[in-house]
Amino acid sequence: MESSLPLSVRARDPRTVPGRSARRSEEFVGVLYERHGSVLLGFAARLLGGDWHRAEDVLQEVAVRAWQRADDLDPTTNALRPWLFTVVRNLVIDGHRSRKARPPEVAAAQVPPSPVSDGVDHTLTRRVVVDAMRELAPWHREVLVHVYFAGRSISQTAALLGVPPGTVKSRVYYAMRALRDGLSSRGLTAAWLAAA
Repeated sequence: MESSLPLSVRARDPRTVPGRSARRSEEFVGVLYERHGSVLLGFAARLLGGDWHRAEDVLQEVAVRAWQRADDLDPTTNALRPWLFTVVRNLVIDGHRSRKARPPEVAAAQVPPSPVSDGVDHTLTRRVVVDAMRELAPWHREVLVHVYFAGRSISQTAALLGVPPGTVKSRVYYAMRALRDGLSSRGLTAAWLAAA
């Protein structure tokens, strides 16, 4: 097991500390967590504004520092708590200082959109739509041009084409289905197709 651990982990692993048995180290850490773990975790979480994940990280670091000094510390007494609380507080302060020293991290969702569109996406999308429209049957292309591009109603389109409104509705339905198939085969996403 020890040989499979990286050197940096082995240096902090209680089972690899010279002169200390693995059993004694595991007992030390077990008693430490059992006796002081929940109190330290709650304290760290309060200092971190309720961030339980970071509080667990702090608690683990406190445990590592405690077992590094296991020969000097007795985890079975409450006399150890002031030292443990001090270590928790110092770790939280150090973490806060290190986060203030570097620029804040910005999640991808918080990145503002580009203030000026260069129009490339629009031009490429238009080109793909035009190519897909060319592959439609003439009567499908015709109703789409009237209904979607010219903004005419079903009744107006029916009157212009000299067909019943039901025929226009049917052609629009099948034309949109064919257009969606053509666009998806060209790589336009379903989100764009739903908005179309």
